[in-house]
Amino acid sequence: MSTMRAAVLHDVGDLRIDEKSVPEPGPGEVRIRIAVCGVCGSDATEYGRGLVLAVPPVTLGHEFAGTVDALGEGVDSVAIGASVVCGAGISCGDCKPCRNGRTNLCRNYTTIGFHHDGGLAGYVIAPASIVFDASTSGLSLDTLGLAQPMAIAVHAVRRSGLRAGQDAVIVGIGGIGAFITVAAAATGARVLVVDLNQDRIDLALALGATAGLLSGSAGLAQTLADLDFDPDVFFEVSGSAPGLASVIEVVPRGATIVPVGVQRGEPSLPLGTWTLNEVSVIGTVAHVYRDDFPEAVRLLGTREDWSDIAGVVIGLDALVDDALQPLLEGRSTQIKTLIDPWARTSRNAAHGLRPAP
Repeated sequence: MSTMRAAVLHDVGDLRIDEKSVPEPGPGEVRIRIAVCGVCGSDATEYGRGLVLAVPPVTLGHEFAGTVDALGEGVDSVAIGASVVCGAGISCGDCKPCRNGRTNLCRNYTTIGFHHDGGLAGYVIAPASIVFDASTSGLSLDTLGLAQPMAIAVHAVRRSGLRAGQDAVIVGIGGIGAFITVAAAATGARVLVVDLNQDRIDLALALGATAGLLSGSAGLAQTLADLDFDPDVFFEVSGSAPGLASVIEVVPRGATIVPVGVQRGEPSLPLGTWTLNEVSVIGTVAHVYRDDFPEAVRLLGTREDWSDIAGVVIGLDALVDDALQPLLEGRSTQIKTLIDPWARTSRNAAHGLRPAP
């Protein structure tokens, strides 16, 4: 049987590039030949700080795109050769959240890349039910590698209820914050972004934000007044105490706060004031494959080049030094880092439309 290379997490701080057998799809499953796989803060945290989600030994990688290589028994939703992206989250379909269409809250939820071998390998097995055929999008596989984090942003914006004619504030323009900027602007709302880094603010403006505020350069309240912004929704994406405090200070009556970034500790919240002012606080986690993935792929097709988000693709051998460790230390030079499990050296990402056959 043929083999493949895979980035296997054996324990905290112990990630090895192992040689593994190429897996075979079972009934209802497909095998995907990986083109690229993104990594995020969750991957870095599992590797460097402690096992919360991952069940080792497991191949990491839950943000992947590739080509269908083999079909298990009974699969007719995709064809061999299709360009696909995957939701990664596996839901049971039977519990109450699943029956209500909230598969991301499944009581038996597991994830490819944490509980099952993931996409930081030559091939991955996935249930056909969460494999989205993006062939007709015409997008390159490198661009499609951004679909999963875009779907998370789409879900957060959908949860918020943001719509055209409204105003939104996004605090923190990292990986998910950048994608939320795209999804929020696509609703037709005006978007103000806030960050500590001017380069990231400039990126958000290129992604559709209306205005930007460099933290520390001016107060948020004054900036809102100067811009005549009356926010309906706040996305707190930084996960930082100062970021949340800045939102609490200015949130108007009737507004919605979406705490996308996970706060450490137990922040003090003015619940009494929020009750009297009818402030809504809406949680958001992961995505709902059926509802969020089609829109994520559509949004990726609204720009020709995503090199400002993910400009370089690296190989598996550079995974720790050039991707996971920089994420852990807060020094990553790219908004998203993509991995090509077949590459031995880095290459420029190929975004946009695929060449005609």
